[in-house]
Amino acid sequence: MTTTLRPTEPLQREADGTRSRRYQVCVNSRSVGAIHLGTSPGSDASVARILDLNIEEPDRRRGRGTVAALAAEEVARGWGCARIEASVPAEAETALKVATALGYVVRNRHMEKPLGGTAPELPAGSRSRPMTQEEYGPWEELQTKSFTASWTERGVPEAEARARALRSNATLLPDGLATAGMLFSVLEHEGTAVGTLWVAPRDGKAFVYKVEADARYRGRGHGRTLMLLAEAQGVAAGLPTIRLNVFEGNTPAERLYESLGYETVTYHLYKNLL
Repeated sequence: MTTTLRPTEPLQREADGTRSRRYQVCVNSRSVGAIHLGTSPGSDASVARILDLNIEEPDRRRGRGTVAALAAEEVARGWGCARIEASVPAEAETALKVATALGYVVRNRHMEKPLGGTAPELPAGSRSRPMTQEEYGPWEELQTKSFTASWTERGVPEAEARARALRSNATLLPDGLATAGMLFSVLEHEGTAVGTLWVAPRDGKAFVYKVEADARYRGRGHGRTLMLLAEAQGVAAGLPTIRLNVFEGNTPAERLYESLGYETVTYHLYKNLL
């Protein structure tokens, strides 16, 4: 049997330079599913994304999805892409196994936790306050460097990683510290600033964009306190769930989040096509 991709629409080109196309997954000309392939914004069209892949139930567990993914990689190469990315829900264990067998590597994952109606209390001696404008500039610079380094360490070219960081700042923080809906906090312990937190509503949930304990005071539980602060802010905003992103291999952060009851909901993977 031969598995092929059959386009179901013309190649779509967007104003931001991205492209995408939907295909039927066919076995001997019989449709058994669908796949949606696109490129990532701001990556000079060099990064493809499997936006969706679904094989109909009667044809699952027969390697159709594997062959469809390989065929999508060939399409991406034809588009001139050097890398392909995909996101897999945590409950789709079979899809995750297929992706890793095909050479995809987990780069980061989203974790989340339900919030109750009562905000957790901070440890004695710890309190939060709003970040000042004087603190924001240095914080933003360090945040950009950290973002760039995290992506560079995981296979993204440095220039692309920095461009992604700057684009993220411009999109999320058009008015800097005064951007509506964004909450920037400084954690103090016994009067000393020991960490920073950036939280905001996203898709009906509290999202932790950045949590950072000062390197001089790490190992003293301030990271846990910052996360309790994030949860308290989510409860205060009336949000039911809190979500965050963690890069693969950041073992201290992964252990902290797991100890606080966070569970993985989505894996984000990549594969080089060279």
